[in-house]
Amino acid sequence: MVWLALDGRPALVRGARRGIGAAVVTALVEEGVRVVATDVDRAGVETLAARHGERVTARPLDVTDATAVEALVAETEGTLGPLDIAVNVAGILRDGPVAGLSDEDWAAHFAVNTTGVFHVSRAAARRMTGRGRGSIVTVASNAGGIPRAGLAAYAASKAAAVMFTKCLGLEVARQGVRCNTVSPGSTMTDMQRALWTAGEEEASTRRVIEGDLASYRTGIPLGRIAEPSDIADAVAFLASDRARHITMHDLYVDGGATLRA
Repeated sequence: MVWLALDGRPALVRGARRGIGAAVVTALVEEGVRVVATDVDRAGVETLAARHGERVTARPLDVTDATAVEALVAETEGTLGPLDIAVNVAGILRDGPVAGLSDEDWAAHFAVNTTGVFHVSRAAARRMTGRGRGSIVTVASNAGGIPRAGLAAYAASKAAAVMFTKCLGLEVARQGVRCNTVSPGSTMTDMQRALWTAGEEEASTRRVIEGDLASYRTGIPLGRIAEPSDIADAVAFLASDRARHITMHDLYVDGGATLRA
């Protein structure tokens, strides 16, 4: 708690019910942050909140609905006070080659992974700039910076979210608001496991770590797949005053997998 000095600050985390989102909530709570945790899955986010007691308030939220986002951010400030931290985590991934990608799948990726980031970040920035402080952190993906076969819609939507966040950061820097992204590589989440063959987790893990020439993927130099907490710790750091001179930055947390291409 002494290190990040976040005790008592209000935060909004979208996409909080599991995986990286749940880990972000935990990391912030451990630093004394009061969190409104949101997700389209009401039951899931309420279960998460129950584990943390009064530090976490659960609210259902469809981030593609701009009106609902504005209302929830206003409610958060009415309940917890001026919002200091906003974290975008929610995302979807539907893999497959471009030739087989439906219009619906393409639109869904951008609705959640990009437009949802726009809705939450805009609502937060409108309030933060008037107070001269605040931190907005978006969880993107290293796929947004290096081509991945079968992930065109996901990669494009994440790349768009990164550049949006950088542009927003440039616009609000003079008002004391910082905007950064964290780009994870392969992380032990349900989204990662969904890409693997059922019953072959050990073999799939090894392929990710060692790389796959057939799909033009490098391995992971550090020799391990990230845990959600690895990503959450980076988010908490960027949200804190320890990162007070960092903005418009895209922090790769991928064990060196992209060789920072």
